[in-house]
Amino acid sequence: MIVPFRFRSPRWGLIGVIENALANSRFLSHIRRAFTSRLPFMVLASDVRDVVYANWVVPVSTVKFLVPPGVEIMEKDGNTVLTVLTYEHGHFGPAIAGVFRRLFPSPLQSNWRLYVRSIDGKDTDVPTALFVANVFNSDLYAVGTRVFSDVMLSHRAERFEHRQEDCTWSIRIGGKGSAPSLTIKATASYAADFPAAFGSFFNHYDDAIEMLCLQDAAIAPVIGTGAIAKADIALPIDTQTVMPLDVVAYLPGNFLEKLGAVSSPFCFRVPAVKFEALSEQIISLWGEK
Repeated sequence: MIVPFRFRSPRWGLIGVIENALANSRFLSHIRRAFTSRLPFMVLASDVRDVVYANWVVPVSTVKFLVPPGVEIMEKDGNTVLTVLTYEHGHFGPAIAGVFRRLFPSPLQSNWRLYVRSIDGKDTDVPTALFVANVFNSDLYAVGTRVFSDVMLSHRAERFEHRQEDCTWSIRIGGKGSAPSLTIKATASYAADFPAAFGSFFNHYDDAIEMLCLQDAAIAPVIGTGAIAKADIALPIDTQTVMPLDVVAYLPGNFLEKLGAVSSPFCFRVPAVKFEALSEQIISLWGEK
């Protein structure tokens, strides 16, 4: 399977060469797995804030190349749902650090995902997302999650803006490197509704919010193998706090255009949630690619 997941640093020179070597090293991944398979998982925590969800209905045919063998994604009438959620971490680090976690940085992050229906012909036991990309504004977190995680397909964005002014939220991701790009500007709305294209997936607005928000696991292909990595997460979002957003400007990058996400997204905002990454494991293997 050809996947556009290889890390490419936006930096030039020696720093870029080092970042590319670390982030794409299969040797380091093998060494890390040899150690972590024998040790308890280090739970990670963050006080996430200001999460903006952008959602599109796209043809399954345009995203099929992103789906690992044996994985079936949510589908209706030849379409599926693609989500990009962007947020600011609150001291993202080991939960065991306790109050000292406040010493850890608070990077910006964006997760790009599809929704899984089954794996190996079996329905998922919990709501599960398929990561197709994860983007940071931090070299440390982008490269670090590549080295220390199989489920995080992380990239470093050269430009990453996620800010609020009054009741307007602006997101801009782009520049050189492998990170996918997009620009969204949205304002607070009182219209709790979704575009007609989502009607084949959800009966009501509340149904859409619950499904899109409440995901308990994430999977991703392990690059260079036929394996899949799975992470269990805790993301206890209070759906009553969700704020509808009206999109006033949207510019898709090349990757989103390729996936068919060319129309304005269905957007909403979650003000805050306590996030935990609880475990990670290799769950399937179909043979070396």
